[in-house]
Parts: sequence; structure tokens; C-alpha cells
Amino acid sequence: MLYGLMTEEINYSYDGGLYGELIRNRVFKDNPRAADHWTLLQEGDAKGSMSLDNKAPLNEQLPVSLKLLVNETGKRIGVANAGYWGIPVRPKTTYSLSFYAKGEAKPLTASIESNDGKVIYATAQTAAINGDWKQYKLTLTTSDVKPTADTRFVISAAGTGTYWLNLVSLFPPTYNNTPNGNRPDIMKLLADMKPAFLRFPGGNYLEGNTISQRFNWKKTLGSLENRPGHQGTWSYRSSDGMGLYEFLKWCEDLHMEPLLGVYAAYSLNRDYFDEPEFMQPFVNEALEEIEYVIGDKNTKWGAVRARDGHPEPFKLNYIEIGNEDGFDVSGSYEKRFNYFAKAIRAKYPHLKLISTVGGQKDWLSARFPVPKENPELVDEHYYRNAMEMFEIANQYDSYERKGPKIFVGEWATREGFPTTNFISALGDAAWMTGMERNADLVQMSCYAPLFVNVNPGGMQWKSDLIGYNALNSYGAPSYHVQKMFSNYLGDKVVPLEALNVPTQLKKPNAADSAAGVKPKPIPAMFYSATKDSKTGALFLKIVNATSTVQPVKINLQGSNSVAAQGTAVTIKANSPEDTNTITEPEKIVPVTSKLKGAGRNFVQSVPAYSVTVLKLQTK
Repeated sequence: MLYGLMTEEINYSYDGGLYGELIRNRVFKDNPRAADHWTLLQEGDAKGSMSLDNKAPLNEQLPVSLKLLVNETGKRIGVANAGYWGIPVRPKTTYSLSFYAKGEAKPLTASIESNDGKVIYATAQTAAINGDWKQYKLTLTTSDVKPTADTRFVISAAGTGTYWLNLVSLFPPTYNNTPNGNRPDIMKLLADMKPAFLRFPGGNYLEGNTISQRFNWKKTLGSLENRPGHQGTWSYRSSDGMGLYEFLKWCEDLHMEPLLGVYAAYSLNRDYFDEPEFMQPFVNEALEEIEYVIGDKNTKWGAVRARDGHPEPFKLNYIEIGNEDGFDVSGSYEKRFNYFAKAIRAKYPHLKLISTVGGQKDWLSARFPVPKENPELVDEHYYRNAMEMFEIANQYDSYERKGPKIFVGEWATREGFPTTNFISALGDAAWMTGMERNADLVQMSCYAPLFVNVNPGGMQWKSDLIGYNALNSYGAPSYHVQKMFSNYLGDKVVPLEALNVPTQLKKPNAADSAAGVKPKPIPAMFYSATKDSKTGALFLKIVNATSTVQPVKINLQGSNSVAAQGTAVTIKANSPEDTNTITEPEKIVPVTSKLKGAGRNFVQSVPAYSVTVLKLQTK
């Protein structure tokens, strides 16, 4: 369970990212005063107007519609949506369109086209619509065209009059062709990491800025017309198309365990409840949420899950109570955790509970004691630059072994943007060797943030692991390091002693320099070793943060024999600042080669600025 994924709605991670929806502001709630991301299209002598209308609700959840008034049709008149920095057009691709409409008894035409309207990539037309709300479904198929995202989506009217639209949804093909599903290229990047679990729904996204803006899982279930969406914590609104059920299906698709974060009666603006009568409704919500995930289909919420398409319970072993509650200056977390934990354990004693505070050294958790209700794990968070990560990479070697195990629920080396550069990859790899060596203590970890839309305005937090625009996606060097560590991992930690380890000087920051702090030596190479007890494969990981090639003498003890041939997987860069980008997605990637001359004793040359995994076969 050491390597998993952490996710929340930040940097357009779901809407405009993993979640397949292509229409931005599909239910017209992003701005109460204007139809953001929609424009009026008037060609030739066309005349009309576009406005939001709250007097023609689709239903209680979707009360705002888009009204198109057509006075003169001219050449063409309608409304256009720019998508999330464009609508991705690919050759010979079929898109699924659905929308609700009412108005004049005349057809509406939908098209995906160039931004100037000169090229129509795909188009389809409804039958004549009528005066009552009705959902219309069309398919739009492209021909053998060149991929582009310099595009828009248009719905145009065939005659004069007034038309209303709501829940306009356009999906490309999704991963496993799942309705309301995920983007295939990003899912493939995640699948290649072989993650053991997914921590969701966040992050600050779980808590919300206010109690009403928390991740209210009940409002994310069922058909899209029953999902009102909500204001997220990172400056934009969430459609909630990625709801609780979709998170669980995401886990199932990638063979991950869910690690469910439950709202613990605290929001980011410091609204909280710590008295039983006020906490109880949120405790009930948490218990009901767990029942939705693992309850029998004959239970109330298990039946709802079955209705949503999954009669059998999902797998669930881990519950995190709250998120980063070290920010709770009221000091109420211990009381809140204990109250939630007692109720959850009474009904689900098999679940392992995670506290968000109470760690030994990280910047957030160490200020607070471990809750008395005794969590199985404590969540520690680490965000550092590369030198700081090198400095603390070995800290778990000397951690106290008593008390809860450690879950490193958020961590990253933060250099480079929008995705990280190679010095961050080295910092990450150094940190991961420390977690591997101490896997008796550090049982789970996940990097954050996972995603970023690289278009201008797409990033709220740097730096990130996977970048994308409407058409393409790529992994940062840190992504490839994570994949190497996860793909080459045994089930047993092998004791390792490193002698004569090269060092580097950590320069003090400005404040430390002013205080007279001098540069100090810290390690410049890092190591871990694990073994697959079934196959005998040994995985030795070596991180070289120096600017020179390092010859490493390897002496293996305790094995009868070691095969002379093995495998070496190496990722390296010419400069620590080198990186991958949306235009150079594979500038830095791992290279696999045959390793010859291995044995119980041999010398391996490790390139400058590199991470190497040696796979050796032992008996």
C-alpha cells in the first residue's frame, strides 16, 4: 500500500481535466450575472440576444437556464461554448451530446467547429423541439481531420422565437467507454503508475470554504440533472460530475483501494462544531457515506449504490477523518476525531482510521497530539524544495516506532512549473528511498497535487505531477520517478548499509544567513532495497544528486547466488532545471537496458543527476 494517488478539485483536475465533460459551465451557474464561457453567435443579418433566465427552471437543482431570443435568423444565430480552453477534435471520433431544450417548434443544430466558424468538424440536428423541457441526444462524428483544439461548440436555431437550454453536455470517448467517464490518456498515465489506493475527495475540497461548500456527497449522486454542483475551494465552481460514485468507479477501473476522507465538522473559514448535538448530523453523514460504499444492497444507502449501477459493495479499509486539521486554531480536532472515530468503530470495527494531525516532525501534524481514540495511522504532509527534501530524506530512519503508523498523505518537491523539473524528481526520489527503507512505519503515501491544466489560468498551485491541455497530456520527470518506484517494488525491505556517501552543501536561506548560519553538508546520494519474496527479484534504487558520475560498489550478502544479468532502469538529465512540457512531453523519460556483470560483488556507474533502479535475480 506504499504508493497511491491523492486527488482534489484544484488546477482544473476534474472539470477541464480527468473528467470527460467538454462543455464549460454546462448548467449556467458559474456566474449569477452572466453566462460565463458562452457567447452569442450572430452571422450575416442575424439579430437576437442571449441571457440567463431563472424563471424557466429545469428542476429544483438546475434553476438557471440560458435563453436565446432570435429576432432575425440571418445567416446563422446561436450560442457558442469555448470548452476548457478549446474542444478537442480528433480524427474519426464520435462525440455524445445531450441537452435539455424547449421553445419554438423548430430544430436546433449542434456543431463542433473552428473558432472562426469556417470549418465544421462535426454536426447534427434535432427534430423540431417543443414548448416543454425535453432532453435531446445526438452524436457528432468527425472525419479524417487533423487534431486541433482551436475550436468551439455551437447550438444554432433554425427560426425566430425564444429558446431555452439547460445541462448542455458533450463527451468524447471515455476510458472503458464508461458513461459520464474519464479521459483515456490521463487514465492511462495513472494506470501505468500501478497505484495501490486513491485518497479522495481531497484536500481542501473535502472541507470547503464554508460548511455549505463542503463536498456534500449526497448531492453528487444519480443522474446529472439532479446534481446542482457547488463552489470549490480553488476559485472556480465544481460541476460535481465527478461524484462519489465516479470516484469509486475510478478506483475499480485502476484496481486501487479507496481511501475515503469524511467531512469532520470543520471548514476552511474556521466554521466548526465540536459539541455532540451539532456534530451528530455530520457523523450520520459519514456513516451513511460508508454504508453507500460497503453496505449490502438491502441497506438504505447500499440500495442507492445499487440503483446507481453497482449492486455489490466496493472495497474499503481506510477512512481519514477530516483534512489538515492542524489549521484548526480552535484546537477542536481531538474532540471531533474522537467523536467520529467512536461512532465509526461501533458500526464498522474493521475500518482503519487516519488522523490528520499528531505526526512527529512534519510542518503541520507535529503541533498536535495523537487523538486519544488511537488512530491506526497519522497523516503527515511535506512540501519542500529539493535541498530541504535531501536534508530530511533519512528522517524516518530515527523515528519513534511506538504509536500509530505513518501515512504521508500529501508531499512534493516544489520546483519548476506548471509541472516539476528534474531537481524536483531527484528530491522526490530521495524522499521515497527513505519511505521504502522504513516501510514498517510509513505504510502509505501519495504525492500532491496530482494534476494541472497547463493553459493560462489553469494552475492555482505549483508544482504538479501530470500536465495536460485539451488535446494532450504528459508526466513530469517526477511522474516517471514515481512510476519507477512503484513498478519496481518488492514486498520485503532489505537492510542496506551505505558507506562513504557523497555530500553536498545546503546553503542557508536569507534569514538564516543574516543570523550567521553557515552552509552545512547533507547527503547527495540516496538508496533503498526491496525484494519480491516470491520471485527472488531484488530492486536496488540509487539516487545521484551530484553533477558527476558515481561508481558504486555493491556487495550483496545473504543470498546463495545472484544472476550475472539483470535490468537497469535509469532516468537522468543534463541539468537539474531540465523538464518535460506539453510541447516536449518525453524530453526526460526512463531508459531500460540490460545489466551485465552483476553478481554478489560488482561496481555500477551511476550517471550524474540520475535515478537508477537495478533489478537483480537472487536465489
